[in-house]
Amino acid sequence: MKPLVAVALSGGIDSLTSAWLLKDQGYRVIGVHFITGYEEWAKSSFDQNRPSTDYLLKAADIKLAPIATRLDIPLRILDCTERFKNEVVDYFISTYRAGKTPSPCLVCNPAVKFGDLFRFARQLGAERLATGHYARIHREMTGRLSLYRGIDSGKDQSYFLARLSRRQLESSLFPLGEMTKSEVIALAHKKDLIPISDEESQDVCFIKGGSYDKFLARQSGFKPDPGLIVNTDGEVIGQHAGLHLFTIGQRRGINCPAREPYYVVRIEPDQNRLVVGQREDLFSRGCRVVEINWIASAPTTPIRVSVKIRYRHQAFPATVVPLASRTAQIRFDRPQAAVTPGQGAVFYQGDMVLGGGWIVAGGVSIQDRSSTGLAPPGI
Repeated sequence: MKPLVAVALSGGIDSLTSAWLLKDQGYRVIGVHFITGYEEWAKSSFDQNRPSTDYLLKAADIKLAPIATRLDIPLRILDCTERFKNEVVDYFISTYRAGKTPSPCLVCNPAVKFGDLFRFARQLGAERLATGHYARIHREMTGRLSLYRGIDSGKDQSYFLARLSRRQLESSLFPLGEMTKSEVIALAHKKDLIPISDEESQDVCFIKGGSYDKFLARQSGFKPDPGLIVNTDGEVIGQHAGLHLFTIGQRRGINCPAREPYYVVRIEPDQNRLVVGQREDLFSRGCRVVEINWIASAPTTPIRVSVKIRYRHQAFPATVVPLASRTAQIRFDRPQAAVTPGQGAVFYQGDMVLGGGWIVAGGVSIQDRSSTGLAPPGI
């Protein structure tokens, strides 16, 4: 008999189909779900009117019960409201406060979904945690476990899993990794697997029906701080209403008249300045990446990779130059636009994920002719 596997049920078609596939393969399956407190049926901010834990647990159970019944599996709910706020939401707020652009899923997956939720699943007797991610896990000839892109290039989610540890990957299953989204939809229809939510998963799941700036403005201790807008020559050309309203490469909202549109080139939180320029000013030869989680062996000499500097970005050729075990300099084969501090940089060789870390410096502008492309501004 195959072991008990926990499936992270979100209510969508991907997790529902994953659970069905595992049952069809002979696994014993239990559904698990964690509540964040930011679901549509809960308050969107943590304040004195926040629903009680009992209410949240009951609401989640009622919401997901039809799926568990349809699959004929037990369902267990984990309260992660405090943990989610501390690990994910507070990170999101502090990153914006520091003038960077956060990547919440890269934090949530190792800490909450494959951390707290998996430990909860283990307490229930499950040996592994399965999710509806479009990614693959392979065991190499050496015995080492590797993470690969899902075969559906349009849905591949390996980027969001690049900070999982090898131990977490050992305990994970991705039943949809060898399938395309259209195949998943077709199978769900054939087996009458009806999701309770048609929404696709999103990088910032805790902001529903509103903008980031409105969400941030509601948070305790977060106060918009107006400041100066300067061009790349340091000339003052306008004022901004708060650096949290901007990210590298942004064009909208600058509101400074010019013959050509301005783009956000750099955010300087220490001086509360927004630096803007022309599109060509966005391009960088490289960047530095820190706190790298190496799924493959950490390199000791430069290696050739393809790198994604955000999820919706085509991976491009680059060289990784290790500076320490978890820090590296990235040299792009061709200058890249909008290299954004705070975002995740994920390294690939073919379809295999080598690892990923955090971009801490936007690199060197191609306008800086004195640079070698190796030494971006300091962290």
